[in-house]
Amino acid sequence: MTARNDLEALLEQAQTDQIGPEEFATRMLGMQVFMPVRDEKHQIAGFQRSTQAEPLVLEDDDGNRALIVFSAPEHAKDFLAQYEGFSGGLLTEFEWILRRMGDDIGIALNPGMDLGFDFDPGMVAMLCALLPGDKA
Repeated sequence: MTARNDLEALLEQAQTDQIGPEEFATRMLGMQVFMPVRDEKHQIAGFQRSTQAEPLVLEDDDGNRALIVFSAPEHAKDFLAQYEGFSGGLLTEFEWILRRMGDDIGIALNPGMDLGFDFDPGMVAMLCALLPGDKA
């Protein structure tokens, strides 16, 4: 897969050891990701009325949970076809998501794709510790 945006170029650099894990993590904080969210029952022409978006969180057989995000909305389409009620989402900075993460949850970036990365809960905690100041 060829990198189509800055985040994918960063993933490619990390996977080919052109940059180290700490630089990857620090640079990723300001990158934009696509977070799938559950569709509302009564939509109004593509607008979400609720102020509480419900993201796609999956759990494996061992009880490990991961928030699903993508480097671009078009990468989510095939994956989301498996999950009824998740046909849309929102583009936001990775930092914004981290500031709202709960404990004991990982992040799967581009699940099932070559340019993907899984952050276990410990890595998510480390990323949260790198966040500058208190901006909500």
